[in-house]
Amino acid sequence: MTWTLQQVPTQSGRVAIVTGANIGLGFEVALALAAKNCSVVMACRNRDKAEAAKARILARHPGATLECMALDLASLRSVHAFAAAFGKRFERLDLLINNAGIMMPPYALSEDGFESQLAANYLGHFALTGLLLPRIVQTPHSRIVSLSSLAHHWGDIQFDDPQSARGYDKRRAYGQSKLACLMFAYELQRRLARAGHGTLSVAAHPGVSATNLFQHLPVMLHPFAPLVGLVFNTAAGGALPVLYAALGDDIEGGDYCGPQSFRQMRGAPVKVGSNRRSRDVAAAARLWNLSQDLTGVRFLEE
Repeated sequence: MTWTLQQVPTQSGRVAIVTGANIGLGFEVALALAAKNCSVVMACRNRDKAEAAKARILARHPGATLECMALDLASLRSVHAFAAAFGKRFERLDLLINNAGIMMPPYALSEDGFESQLAANYLGHFALTGLLLPRIVQTPHSRIVSLSSLAHHWGDIQFDDPQSARGYDKRRAYGQSKLACLMFAYELQRRLARAGHGTLSVAAHPGVSATNLFQHLPVMLHPFAPLVGLVFNTAAGGALPVLYAALGDDIEGGDYCGPQSFRQMRGAPVKVGSNRRSRDVAAAARLWNLSQDLTGVRFLEE
């Protein structure tokens, strides 16, 4: 039977963080959670845009409980500040949706010296998860959802040059960041289970959807961007696998959710598979150690 949002009971009393909730997939996820009476923290880099997105959600759901909090995932300083502020204001965290990301920008380094896609898509979320984990694991039936992509097939983790210092291929770097997100989700579940925690770590991808991630595509392709929503998923459709991973009652730790049809590009949300590289346990442990060394955030160590 196809999973739908209509099957989901009220989420009243639950708290969710959605990173990048002001636009695209993040906005649609926040909108759907708010409609189910979940208290949603919209964790966004631009506070003004977050407040505008909050107003759009409240216009559709006037009783929704929403809070905007500043978070720049490309800044470890910002990640630490956000986690500290959240911890002072909330006693529980039921859902952490690690959604925010950038796709194939020109080469740049974050303030911490990380390649921008690896920083915003993966390392920031790794650190955020670790800092929030004490609050998450004390919350019954909590879940962590990491956003990956079909692009996880595009490459490998460049352990000898993770910051692309020896040459930048924006497509390969994006693929590396999304492979890292998926490997992290699997490794996090293994470590949570071994530590005896009931929290589930799962992953999801939206297929190919019409979101703001495409802003860095070549200029000659910009006129065709609106067609993506006709041929592939809308942002709302792309959000469904994320929501299924977060709310589906048949979801188990380590599941990966994506669209059902046309090479996982669009369709109803289902559990999907991933490539052999993403399931390399030894490489995932190596990535975990590298991530701890780079971010300075250590958790679930063995």
